Amino acid sequence: MKVIPLAAESLGVRSMATYVEVGRTGILIDPGATLAPARFGLPPTQDEWEALRRANDRISAYAARSSFVFVSHYHEDHFRSDPASYAGRIVLAKDPRRMISGKQAQRGEALWKALEGQARVERADGARRREADLELGVSPPLPHGVDGTPFGSVVALTVVDPAERERFVFASDLQGPASVVAAAYLIQQRPTLLYVSGPVSYLERDVGRDAIERAIDQLMRVMDATGCRVIMDHHALRDVGFAERFARLWETGRVVTAAGYLGLDVGPLESHRNRAWAAARKPPARVPVPRVKIDGRAPRRFAKGGFTD
Repeated sequence: MKVIPLAAESLGVRSMATYVEVGRTGILIDPGATLAPARFGLPPTQDEWEALRRANDRISAYAARSSFVFVSHYHEDHFRSDPASYAGRIVLAKDPRRMISGKQAQRGEALWKALEGQARVERADGARRREADLELGVSPPLPHGVDGTPFGSVVALTVVDPAERERFVFASDLQGPASVVAAAYLIQQRPTLLYVSGPVSYLERDVGRDAIERAIDQLMRVMDATGCRVIMDHHALRDVGFAERFARLWETGRVVTAAGYLGLDVGPLESHRNRAWAAARKPPARVPVPRVKIDGRAPRRFAKGGFTD
């Protein structure tokens, strides 16, 4: 089984886009990437825009190799609204009418409508598929953060390679996992490799230190129960002090960032945005937006997001 992170905070953008290949079957997971429109009261730097361009190029290239596309939820750093990325493929996507918040429901409905006649779209929630090379399993809706969160739910994907006895679990915005229910589900899946977003410690003043510590404890519990290796990125890398804040996870030797998994230097541009602008003395009055093309279609702005987008 090949697991290739395509875009992530440790690679300079908001994303968890990933490509998985088992035998001759390729799966593109959460093919979205964005930038925070404002962080520390500052707009994205030119380096961030360049990282976004490269990320979108990688996602487009691997979309062309994929038989399946999986969408865990409808925050704009996890999916594309452009039908070209999904055309001719089997799309397993979060049910836009089940356990979902307002804006996400609207985005999901719009995507499903746009893909009519373009791709074969199936509700992912609780789905099971067996292909020649692999098995796919999707969770029921799990909390996007703590139990009872107002930010809706996500679905996690398990990819099984029976020949190699490998189990990859992609659990996007579980934030740790922050939920006891989500942690129990991950243990049940017995991953050999787990990809999680990590706790939202950059928002610790809002959610509280205890919530972050519980999320760390629960990830440690998943690791102890399954013996899995972990890629932790996304929310965790938005904390400028992520190296120290999650020291007890890194020190296990079983947790790495997406960049680390690829053998690359960690480059969390967003969390260092204030330093980058300070080095440039001051931000320009108007930040130029590069003309990024996706699959030959018209450019659009990507610096969107919200509380956890």
